[in-house]
Amino acid sequence: MASSLTKGTAEQEKTSPADGGKTFFGHPRGLAPLFMTEMWERFSYYGMRALLVVYLISGGPDAKPDSQGGGLAMPEASSVAIYSVYVAMVYLLAMPGGWFGDRVWGPRKTVAIAAGIIMAGHLALAIPGKPSFFAGLALVAIGSGLLKANISTMVGHLYDGPQDPRRDGGFTLFYIGINIGAFAAPLVIGTVGQEVNWHLGFGIAALGMALGLVIFLFGTRHLSPKSSVVPKPLTDEERKSTLMKGLLWLAVAAAFYGVVGGTGHFTLNWALVPIALLGMIIPITVLIRIKRDKDLTATEQTKVSGYIWFFVAAAVFWMIFDQAGSTMSTFAEKKTADNVFGLHFPSTWFQSVNPLWVMALAPVFAWLWVWLARRNSEPSTTVKFAMAMVGIGASFFVFAVPMAMAEDGSTVSPMWLLSIYMIQTMGELCLSPVGLSLTTKMAPQKYASQMMGVWFLAVTAGDCTMTLLATAGVDLNGIGVLVGQAAAATLAGLAVWMYRKKIEALMGDVH
Repeated sequence: MASSLTKGTAEQEKTSPADGGKTFFGHPRGLAPLFMTEMWERFSYYGMRALLVVYLISGGPDAKPDSQGGGLAMPEASSVAIYSVYVAMVYLLAMPGGWFGDRVWGPRKTVAIAAGIIMAGHLALAIPGKPSFFAGLALVAIGSGLLKANISTMVGHLYDGPQDPRRDGGFTLFYIGINIGAFAAPLVIGTVGQEVNWHLGFGIAALGMALGLVIFLFGTRHLSPKSSVVPKPLTDEERKSTLMKGLLWLAVAAAFYGVVGGTGHFTLNWALVPIALLGMIIPITVLIRIKRDKDLTATEQTKVSGYIWFFVAAAVFWMIFDQAGSTMSTFAEKKTADNVFGLHFPSTWFQSVNPLWVMALAPVFAWLWVWLARRNSEPSTTVKFAMAMVGIGASFFVFAVPMAMAEDGSTVSPMWLLSIYMIQTMGELCLSPVGLSLTTKMAPQKYASQMMGVWFLAVTAGDCTMTLLATAGVDLNGIGVLVGQAAAATLAGLAVWMYRKKIEALMGDVH
């Protein structure tokens, strides 16, 4: 399938009059609309995410005293739980999103529909009120899951198979688009939403996604024809069975929440806790199902066992890392100075720091790995994971210091958060790209595509853990909790390093 795909794409590039021989920085011209679509989608996603927790607490007891009102006035614990479960669902829904692309609509149609759903979600967020807010949040999560799983697939379709020398560079350019959108979003959407009007900020996020959709629709002629094909369409019998199962589960959920609501027992936790539990159960179930598959060879079984170590480590890593938009966001809002040299800035600007560090440090890390490899000194994948875990743990050990300094109600220097984000980004660069590459190498042949979804489930598991802690009443701003998370991540990293030879033995020929 991959061979026919890439040959067809290469032929199209040579003969298509629409392209006129033009390229996008030396890459297939179809990379340009995908680059721009993903950039604007990330602009809308990270802009809304930067506002999310601050908007939820605005007007309530946990809001900054002199901040703009007009939010949902929720307690900080509930806001963090909502944020965490939302991010978890974006990554959890990437698996069914990939399924829709593979079996129902094909990648191109799925991305177009997804962009429309995301835009509708942001428009719903732009309407004041809790019902429209939660409807918008659900739509953005569903659309993001559909888009995330398929747009990267279409980037791969542009190249002549895995061995095409341009392929890695193409994905690097695509990754730059992600970080440009993530960097610009808090500066634009965050400023307008936090300083002018929350719902105008959400409206700008909708406009960003609308621009991405228009660019995508106009640029589809430059994509590979394979992107329009449904790789393995559902049979009529499978379609009916899937529809019936979906309606059955929908009826069960409607009946359950009808009883809970009808008896007057419904609270926000009745929605958050079941979703968080599903986010923990589904990754475990998927890994067990793959591990117990009798069609796998002994070597593949062994590699899956080794992969579980990396999955657990990644879940702990993302549990801490994704608090950039929750615990660290509220710290930035309430306990960090909002001016430098007399220049005032909104707290949402801190959400631009991580993508800025990524763009600054990623070339350095790429050069460093190559430089070390030439001297046969490049750390193994296992050691890189251990470094990432120790790094993310160290970031929260550092975070405990300004948290303690601000206990008396004073504010701390922005340099603390800038330094913490730098440490976390260094850990991210040791884990995220390495984990993606590792997943493709260790995936059993039968689950070659699905394992990428499994990797994203590590994010789901980590964020759902935070949701459960928040709903259980754990004070995530407590210094003891911060140090506990830091210690857990550091110990996990040390465990990976101590057992690296055992893990590397399970990895087989993967290094």
